[in-house]
Amino acid sequence: MTGEPHTTGFISRFLDMLAGQRQLSEHTLQGYRRDLEELASLTGPLTLPEIRSADLRRVMTRLHAGGLSPRSISRKLSAWRGFFRWLLEENIIAVNPAEDIHAPRKDKPLPKALPVDDAVRLAATITGNDDDTPDSKNRALCDHAMFELLYSSGLRVSELAGLDIHAVRQPGYLSAGWIDLDEKEVTVTGKGNKIRTVPVGDAAIDAIRNWLAVRRTPDDGADIRHIHALFLNSRGRRISPRVIQSRLKEHALRLGLPVHVHPHVLRHSFASHLLQSSGDLRAVQELLGHASITSTQIYTALDFQHLASVYDATHPRAHKKKTGR
Repeated sequence: MTGEPHTTGFISRFLDMLAGQRQLSEHTLQGYRRDLEELASLTGPLTLPEIRSADLRRVMTRLHAGGLSPRSISRKLSAWRGFFRWLLEENIIAVNPAEDIHAPRKDKPLPKALPVDDAVRLAATITGNDDDTPDSKNRALCDHAMFELLYSSGLRVSELAGLDIHAVRQPGYLSAGWIDLDEKEVTVTGKGNKIRTVPVGDAAIDAIRNWLAVRRTPDDGADIRHIHALFLNSRGRRISPRVIQSRLKEHALRLGLPVHVHPHVLRHSFASHLLQSSGDLRAVQELLGHASITSTQIYTALDFQHLASVYDATHPRAHKKKTGR
């Protein structure tokens, strides 16, 4: 086997196989072709049996150094790995040089957290609808209590929706989560059925008490899942995560916040603001209910962003002076 023309022939045969057996679209096949032809170009005079893992690693290093994103490199590597796997099945090569190669780690997008002032305003402000009816006022109190609790305790939206007014254990029903106003704490069942108890701030406690003062207890004939629910929708049933998301988005728009706000934004804000104040990563891990501290460490990047912004704004040597010279 000599040179690139032979390689190009195998690429065409591989693409024909993909088109026939996997029924891939023309757009996808063209993407495969580009990635495989780039491989042939980057490996130079090497024939397919001569390509080794070290050659592919050098190619990936060159692509990464050239600014190609880990996601794009991962896509190319997937195409190359499939190509070499087919060559191996066709007895054209003896070893798949891409089998044990891993793409560069993809950068994890940082969670979006609100600035402290925006988070506090979002949780503390009662907006409600434009009408002044009792139902509208009651809904505004319910929303206020939910938003205060989300920011106060960093709950997931599913955990918030699953809360009961107190712990209930009876035939056919067991509380997944509940609030204890006297102890100022909330107990929830998180991922992996892991139960955790989180403190609740005074502002959230007051907001919940105000909501409970107007909360209508569902009828005796109602489903047991709704009777004990802390937060109810307009029909007197346990509120759903989707309704909470919708109400929070509407609330943020009324306040004129410039970002799309969903419940997880308040969870991220809770975590990053707590870390900025305390620096205690382990405590934040426990409060969030993360099984591994690796999941929590992403907030250290958020904390660094805060420190970097302070540095940029205050350090006299942070920016080059703009002069006419």
